[in-house]
Amino acid sequence: MGLFKKISEALKKTKEAFARKLDALLSGGELNDEFYEELTDILISSDVGFECSEKIVDRLRLYARKNKIRTSAEVKNALKTILVEIMQQLPTVEIKYPAIITIVGVNGVGKTTTIGKLAKFFKSQKKEVTLVAGDTFRAAASDQLTEWANRNKVRIVKHAEGTDAAAVVFDGVSSAKAKNTDVLIIDTAGRLQTKTNLMEELKKIDKVIDKEYSEANKYTFIVLDATTGQNALSQIKHFDEYVKIDGIILTKLDGTAKGGVVFAIADELELPVVFVGTGETIDDIDVFDAKEFVENII
Repeated sequence: MGLFKKISEALKKTKEAFARKLDALLSGGELNDEFYEELTDILISSDVGFECSEKIVDRLRLYARKNKIRTSAEVKNALKTILVEIMQQLPTVEIKYPAIITIVGVNGVGKTTTIGKLAKFFKSQKKEVTLVAGDTFRAAASDQLTEWANRNKVRIVKHAEGTDAAAVVFDGVSSAKAKNTDVLIIDTAGRLQTKTNLMEELKKIDKVIDKEYSEANKYTFIVLDATTGQNALSQIKHFDEYVKIDGIILTKLDGTAKGGVVFAIADELELPVVFVGTGETIDDIDVFDAKEFVENII
């Protein structure tokens, strides 16, 4: 399945909910106050967020007045332009090598599966990949990551369950440095924002990377379940208090009609979406593309 097709399939629920409501609204004709109020409601119901929805509608109102747009096609194109601009105003994350990517997030968002997909992605880019089983808290987490390492035919660094996660990361970083590994991907324990001890563990991991391999390009990506909607914003804020979040990996897009949360994140937190999960198989992860995303929800 081609990239455009996979994104299209993943966003099918979001598109059906958003585009259907938008088409019904546009069939009403006049671009008056009532139209803009209803459009705001549609955006909010797609999890774009209240403040971001108001900003989008204000920009559309100004654009429509300035350019004298009238037809539904013109309104759609104007809205697409505005949504793409919101996403493209963010700094882009260009992964440079050697790269150390630490994956964080709450329980159940699919971090370990995402790491397996990322390993496949980077291998397809002809990069040497090593995984680090930094989740020493959850039973069988190391075994699960080992399965992904075996499927991708990549190295894995792991210790016994209950080991200090920072010690596992130390060994992983040392190994990557010695072997000139292109991409080191670190799994971490899923943690609620309220688990202070586990959040402090992330700080330790971060310090180990800085101390042992300062010349590497360091990235921390938070994995977010798209079905959680606006709750994703609070997750990012809490994690960012402990480690600097560089970007977002959005999973389970295919299971929600509320993919609009990416615009709320972009507007409020100014964080880019770097990768999106587009399905269940090992190949179902892709680099986020703002234009393609917008095209597939309107």
